[in-house]
Amino acid sequence: MPRDMEQYLRPGLTSTTFCPGCGHGILMGLIFRAIDELKLNMDEMLFVSGIGCAGWIPSPHFNADTLHTLHGRAIPAATGAKMFNPKLTVMVISGDGDLADIGGNHLIHAARRNMDLTVICASNMVYGMTGGQVCSTTPAGAFTRTTAQGNPYRPFDLCKLVVAAGATYAARYSVTQPFALKASIKKALQINGFCFIEVLSPCPTQFGRHNQLDTPVGTIKYLMDKCITKKRAKNLSPEELKNKIITGEFTNGAD
Repeated sequence: MPRDMEQYLRPGLTSTTFCPGCGHGILMGLIFRAIDELKLNMDEMLFVSGIGCAGWIPSPHFNADTLHTLHGRAIPAATGAKMFNPKLTVMVISGDGDLADIGGNHLIHAARRNMDLTVICASNMVYGMTGGQVCSTTPAGAFTRTTAQGNPYRPFDLCKLVVAAGATYAARYSVTQPFALKASIKKALQINGFCFIEVLSPCPTQFGRHNQLDTPVGTIKYLMDKCITKKRAKNLSPEELKNKIITGEFTNGAD
């Protein structure tokens, strides 16, 4: 972490909770950079997370107020905090299993109500902390601890889901697209309304190990190959788009 970013880390930290090759550390650094470039005061912010690998991004790392909640309950806890103190800038940082599976109903209704929250879903496409089980964002055909013959179901398109529910801003980027991702985080923090960013983050320990991608390099290359921008996707046939993940903004607060 560059020295000028150390101010955002909780004093006394000597190590991280992330596995080698996990993309959550990249995401954490980009959140810090977005906050720094916007010159936001972390004393006027609250960071809320649920249970899972991504729940460890704000707590214990952030030198700020953090709320580590029950599994699937990050968004209602954040909603309550925002309603009690509307001046707070509230950011939810949690995983796909926490936000989309166990907390899926809360995600839909927060978007429907257009709550003034910035929700970052760190998606590693698997239940990373609890053993590598299949989740709602696991790609069709992917292997997990509970889909030994490949996942038979198509994954959720979380951006389409929150846009349909009423979100003001929705975007998807991979940690392999750091500049676009940082710009998206900055934009979301400046919009009044429900803002959602799905961040694709590699997990060599669980998703990678079950899909012959058990090195950090392998999982990074997997995401780089899978992810294509909306602009590029417009020129591809349905066959060429099969198994690809489209990244970009899906509603930008001005539509």
